[in-house]
Amino acid sequence: MARTLDDFPITRHWKPRNPELLQLYSYPTPNGVKVSIALEELGVPYDAHTVPLGETTTPAFLSLNPNNKIPAIIDPDGPDGEPFGLWESGAILIYLAEKHGGLLPSDAARRAETLQWLMFQMGGVGPMFGQYGFFGVFAGKEIEDPRPRERYVNEARRLLGVLEGRLADGRDWIMGDEYTIADIAIFPWVRGAKIFYKAEEPFEMAARPNVMAWLDRCIARPASGRGLVQPPVE
Repeated sequence: MARTLDDFPITRHWKPRNPELLQLYSYPTPNGVKVSIALEELGVPYDAHTVPLGETTTPAFLSLNPNNKIPAIIDPDGPDGEPFGLWESGAILIYLAEKHGGLLPSDAARRAETLQWLMFQMGGVGPMFGQYGFFGVFAGKEIEDPRPRERYVNEARRLLGVLEGRLADGRDWIMGDEYTIADIAIFPWVRGAKIFYKAEEPFEMAARPNVMAWLDRCIARPASGRGLVQPPVE
């Protein structure tokens, strides 16, 4: 018998409003909004479920993502036409881009280069910026030893320098004239560091004019702007 959404225990807690739509389980953090931005840019209708960060360890959420992190999705029309669950934001971005034919170049070399920059975010920008948030803004700021903060500030500056170099030749987007999942993965973290971590000065963002101009272009895209506020905070 073919699977249905009812076979996913998470749907009994966060009930689908429209079972025919892709189900998104997320929260508007830098990681969470990557998927909603991609869905908006691709024009894919979706049903957004707000998952407060304190509920990612509940049995309902763990039934879909045992790693207890947002975002996660269920695509009711997955491979072989059956519902398909997926987690990890980078994996979801690749899956959506390949399925819907956008945000990822078809040329093999450019596709690989786009994935390179996606991994730059997954392995660098996200973890390093996130650790700065812990040690510089949240609970870890009470630690007197300055070395953790110094390490993550210095690494954040270095990563922004890499991105500045990439954008220094007048290109609008990381892949030149094509907006891709690489932009979508990275810009929410730069925005989050600036707005939520108040890291504009410690990260020396003023010394990265190409990055700041790129960030403004990303935010100004109507679809990306809509994705930044999904799912809504309840």
